[in-house]
Amino acid sequence: MLFYLGLTILVTAPVCSSAETIYVVERERRSLAVIKDGKWAGEIPDLGDTSHTTVKFSGGYGFAISRDGFVSKIDPKTNKVIKKAKVGNSGIGLNFIKNYVAVANYDPGTVVILDLDLNLVKTIKTGSRNVGIKALENKLIFALMDKNEIWVLDADRDFSPMKKFTNVGELPFDALLADRRYIVGFFNDTRLGSVNLDSLEFKPMVLDQGDQETVLKIPHFGQWGVAGGSVFIPANKDKKLHVVSLTDFKYQGTIDLIGTPVFVAASPDGKTLAVNYSGEKENFITIVNPVEQKVELDIQAGKRVMHFRFSPSGKELYLSSYFDNQMKIFKVGSWGKTGHVDVATPSGIFLVP
Repeated sequence: MLFYLGLTILVTAPVCSSAETIYVVERERRSLAVIKDGKWAGEIPDLGDTSHTTVKFSGGYGFAISRDGFVSKIDPKTNKVIKKAKVGNSGIGLNFIKNYVAVANYDPGTVVILDLDLNLVKTIKTGSRNVGIKALENKLIFALMDKNEIWVLDADRDFSPMKKFTNVGELPFDALLADRRYIVGFFNDTRLGSVNLDSLEFKPMVLDQGDQETVLKIPHFGQWGVAGGSVFIPANKDKKLHVVSLTDFKYQGTIDLIGTPVFVAASPDGKTLAVNYSGEKENFITIVNPVEQKVELDIQAGKRVMHFRFSPSGKELYLSSYFDNQMKIFKVGSWGKTGHVDVATPSGIFLVP
């Protein structure tokens, strides 16, 4: 029995049917909890400020970025950090391109290129907070929040510019890569923007503005639900999902929700979407049918649902309940809770491939 911050972490029998390893960010502990086969299996400590940590995987290793600018390379076989590098004062996202790790910084205004051993390769100065970093083949794409720009760089030519789009929309804050399009959202604008990554052409789309809500958490567009040829986008400052066709980037309408959404994710078979919220509905998740484009169920799932993931099999939904100090497991379809694992102040959930 382990004791953390007054929380009793019980080692119990498996509570889910899938045999997999899950990393859960412990937001206040600068650590990742390791969940294996539905049981607590340890902790990866000393990762820096984990208040906005994301973990991605490449080449058999995990790479975690901290809010205070550290990138940690993790060996999932041992669940230990094998190297840690400081690449800025405030990191916001990372992605992989070719044999490189590309890191988007808020502070300083740079995008940093590392090799897979976390050695510095190149620093690209942008003079802006940088968001929505994505990669397709040799193209590295990101948005400049403070300059209202999108840059496309060529990894085959020392990350030299291929295209720079200016005046794309006011305050870009996150982006999605789908169907060879880079789709970006704007905080102070009622539009989306799309870059066709074959033709390198930019196209805007005006969204239904709706009712303006107070934003407590900015929607995370990087985890949009893509299903059935459409993308389901959490509205900024409104209680709805926007629905956009991926084939022609045409606006298909909205789905009304009980609160302002943060994350939207699709099940592996594309037949189910789950949504969580900020503000007064933060204890709920909503289940959406993407085919009929309608809400099926609102579930009171836990005290402040921070994040969630569908299992690879699509049979479970894992979610982090911050004030319950638990990663909870729900059965997809019946939506009953089947178990939980105690985790201190959990937020992001990441499945180890």
